[in-house]
Amino acid sequence: MARISSLQLSSELCLVLLLMFFCSGGMVKLVNCQTWCIAKPSSSDEDLQKNINFACSSTDCAIIQNGGPCFFPDSAMSHASVAMNLYYQSRGRNNWNCDFSGSALVVITDPSYDNCKYA
Repeated sequence: MARISSLQLSSELCLVLLLMFFCSGGMVKLVNCQTWCIAKPSSSDEDLQKNINFACSSTDCAIIQNGGPCFFPDSAMSHASVAMNLYYQSRGRNNWNCDFSGSALVVITDPSYDNCKYA
């Protein structure tokens, strides 16, 4: 009889989690979970450059300029990831601020390296 109770409890928990998923617009936000926005590795250089231009048009991207802590590696992928994350962080870390026409990913592992600190 105890086994039936635990199965019933598991079913109820799944139902609650499913309801939370749908009631939150399809996204369950993790409490106190830091997230970052980076470029998808499959993105073209052309899309990455568009993302850099868009993000840096409304965000200070000095850290990816020559002499900045995130200039190296000097690649479109690296610069786009930093710029996209600056935009994402400055807009409140909403999932819709890390779309970039499908060329971005939200990650939970800090992509910072050496002196290049992702906000």
